[in-house]
Amino acid sequence: MTIPEATPDVSPARPASWSSRARTHFAGLDNNALGVAYTSAGTLMLVIMAAIAKYLGDRLPSFELLFFRAAVGFLFVLPTLARDPFEPLRTKRFGMHFVRGAVGAGGNFCFFWTLTHMLLADSMALQFSRPLWTIPLALLFLGEWAGVRRSMVTIVGFAGIMLYARPFTSGFDANAIVGGMGGFFGALVLIGIKRLARTENTRVIMFYYAVWNGVFALIPTIFVWVTPQLWELPLLVLIGFLGIAGQGAVTKGLTYGDATMLAPLDYSRIVYAAAIGYMLFGELPGFWSLMGMALIVVTSVYLVVTEKQAAREARRKT
Repeated sequence: MTIPEATPDVSPARPASWSSRARTHFAGLDNNALGVAYTSAGTLMLVIMAAIAKYLGDRLPSFELLFFRAAVGFLFVLPTLARDPFEPLRTKRFGMHFVRGAVGAGGNFCFFWTLTHMLLADSMALQFSRPLWTIPLALLFLGEWAGVRRSMVTIVGFAGIMLYARPFTSGFDANAIVGGMGGFFGALVLIGIKRLARTENTRVIMFYYAVWNGVFALIPTIFVWVTPQLWELPLLVLIGFLGIAGQGAVTKGLTYGDATMLAPLDYSRIVYAAAIGYMLFGELPGFWSLMGMALIVVTSVYLVVTEKQAAREARRKT
């Protein structure tokens, strides 16, 4: 009896899934390319979050938007503590977490306030005034003198904020001062993170930041509460998700690539914001806005890049 030969399987191979193709593609990228990919995706998510907040801000108070941003972000932080749910309770720096949360809530409120009271691109540009504040804060808290050149660059950057506010003209806009204060609070938050990172891990820092942001936003929200309509709830959830996902992507991107290349890329948020602001809200920045934006961006990028280069040189010497 003759046994027939087995017929080879000639059925077409199953195509690779989208996720597996994406993993294969990203695995072949170098660190700088990964940094660009993560940073670009993160900046776009943050601008979309800001645009949604601006849209909802026509009806919902800024404090309420910030509360939902913090509450939803908190829900996304919780899974990171699944292995050790009581880890945050073992912190020995509860007071520092509290102060950082209060300062962070103030900075976030300033940002959400400018989103609903200024052009989208203008509010985004003022948020990037944060590096300018590191010079006076380093002198105040760390006793570090920045040198004449960096000090002059910082003064030029602050002039950009003044171009937005125009305090000595009839076009004075106090909202620009609020945006500048948001940058100030943001710089304080970064100093707090650096100090906390000496003893605390990222999960604990994120946990308390989300908790205290939610608490400090909830208190005023109770007094100005406007019940969201059913169709607004998904957008409020999206604000929280895009906020934490976008910030995480930008942070991850900066850990992959060369900071001197990626730091300017992070400022593409302003370009995205200008484009989305024009398409969705018909916003077009005026002459003084463009001048202020240029001064803030150029000086901030300079400070970020030179700071990274100085840190790299210091590591090489050690």
